[in-house]
Amino acid sequence: MSESELPDDNQLTLEQALINLQCEDLGLRIYAAWWLGRFRVKDSRAIALLINALADEADRTDAGGYPLRRNAARALGKLGDRSAVSALIRSLDCEDFYVREAAAQSLEMLGDIACVPKLLEMLNTPITSEVSGLESEQPFDAILEALGTLGAVETIPQILPFLEHPIPRVKYAAARAMYQLSSDPETAAQYGNILINALSNNDLQLRRTVLSDLGAIGYLGAAEAISNTMAENSLKLISLKGVLEKQIPLATPPDLTAGAVRVMALMDDLL
Repeated sequence: MSESELPDDNQLTLEQALINLQCEDLGLRIYAAWWLGRFRVKDSRAIALLINALADEADRTDAGGYPLRRNAARALGKLGDRSAVSALIRSLDCEDFYVREAAAQSLEMLGDIACVPKLLEMLNTPITSEVSGLESEQPFDAILEALGTLGAVETIPQILPFLEHPIPRVKYAAARAMYQLSSDPETAAQYGNILINALSNNDLQLRRTVLSDLGAIGYLGAAEAISNTMAENSLKLISLKGVLEKQIPLATPPDLTAGAVRVMALMDDLL
């Protein structure tokens, strides 16, 4: 059961969710893990149970996946408790691709650099030997994004080759990371411009991904390109919101930066 297939049920209580997470019904356990993350239930009992769920062996698909582990990993990133870091790092060794992806994304959200050596180890997996169709053997995009957000500048030499990766979303994740890790604004802009160019890609799903990337890094130079991208206005607004949030700390209240005013005008036009 994927997250998108789960109902948005806000009737469940914390106590019932804790019971469900320990019951024998695997569907209820998966749902409880999702619910705790969805509603940001920062309860120590919930966090402990979710950490235990990362080692669950009961729920496994015929294809070998671990749906409960996936939802538990996703939830732990949203709950912001760094006591989950060690368990999430161990989950990076899970044989389920999507558990590893969720763990990398959650470690990025938790912002603990303790995971950098393990992420770097995963990055060193050969990048062309197992590429099949549109997938790779590792969730490279999630790993690259995490390294960028965590400020792991020491991994730049290992990130650079991914700018030529055959899978576009991996290539753009590398550009996103390099933007974040580049201390020189002009160099950073070169990587940001790679993402701007990707907004003209024919693949709508890829454009959506790049909109998310640009919002995450808050690249002001992309503001107009974001506004003009052929995609849903809701996604463009979310991306521009990310750009605006990077401008706010640069302002001296009550004034706004020229960049913030520019982005707000673009957002107004999309409403």
